[in-house]
Amino acid sequence: MHRAPGWSVRLKLTLSYAGFLMVAGALLLATVWRFLLHYVPEEIYTAPIRSERDLSPEPSWPRSGPNRSDLVEAFGPKALAVLVFLLMFGLVGGWILAGVMLAPLTRITHATRLAANGSLAHRIQLEGRKDEFRELADAFDTMLARLEAHVAEQQRFAANASHELRTPLAITQTLLDVARNDRNHDNGELVDRLHYVNTRAIDLTEALLLLSRADQRSFTREPVDLSLIAEEATETLLPLAEKRGLTIETSGDITPTIGSHALLLQMTTNLVHNAIVHNLPEQGTVSVTTSVHPKTVVLTVENTGEKLSPQLVSTIVEPFQRGTGRIRDGHAGVGLGLAIVTSIAQAHDGALTLTPRPDGGLRATVQLPAAPPEADR
Repeated sequence: MHRAPGWSVRLKLTLSYAGFLMVAGALLLATVWRFLLHYVPEEIYTAPIRSERDLSPEPSWPRSGPNRSDLVEAFGPKALAVLVFLLMFGLVGGWILAGVMLAPLTRITHATRLAANGSLAHRIQLEGRKDEFRELADAFDTMLARLEAHVAEQQRFAANASHELRTPLAITQTLLDVARNDRNHDNGELVDRLHYVNTRAIDLTEALLLLSRADQRSFTREPVDLSLIAEEATETLLPLAEKRGLTIETSGDITPTIGSHALLLQMTTNLVHNAIVHNLPEQGTVSVTTSVHPKTVVLTVENTGEKLSPQLVSTIVEPFQRGTGRIRDGHAGVGLGLAIVTSIAQAHDGALTLTPRPDGGLRATVQLPAAPPEADR
């Protein structure tokens, strides 16, 4: 935004300090002057010295000492000199004092300009005890740290997304080149492979669009019951669980919350699908429970499986991280399942927590704000 040039804050503070000092000095001088005028009359009279035989009425005449007019002549120039001194002292002292007080603001401004030019690694790190400037500097440093981490995450996401999208396109190009060079080859297998690769590319594109939609929070909020959503998700994925020889257990309370039914269903489906795919080869179980608390509702999805380290669990929510060493097959997905869950939870002012189970497998817990009582009616 273009702004017309104006006075600096330091100059404004200097003039304010000097003006305040001048007003205080003028009030002090006025008080002294008023006090002196109250006790010094305009004319001072004294009686002459008389003898004991002099019985005439007592005459009086002005004494030759100082009176009010003399006081005005003596006090006026000195008061003016004091005011001039206070003005100069206020300007010089105010300029120095304003510079000292605004020094932290100068550092904050410098860091802001560096950040505006793309340098997010710079930190103010203002020394000293806590005050308004240091609170501002600390808040700005925190914002820069989060912004830097977010930019790095977005760059990493863009690179991973480009890599994931390039892979099916490269496979498709290779298959088409083979078909063009060998026209006598049976195209049935080629069509099947192209269909699989194209389906995977479509799934990845839809997942990216869903992730973007959740991040932007561009959805309509309405009262929903998380327990009904959990039942709907488990019923949808029940055939996949039975095919893999798994048992799904669903239980819990009515859990009212506010949000998008479609996004919350996608979130729950991703969690249940992840629990089914990354499970034991046989005799595995998946537990889906919901619970309600005074201010939150909780969805918990647990699955059996191999033992996971906390270090591995902390990385699998990253986009395109499928968890090295975890059981995978043709249902491994596009690597955005838990990233989508995290984004949907955050878009609903909630959070996803992943915890490795002591006996193996994973516990995924989503906390969302509970719907207010009037939203249940």
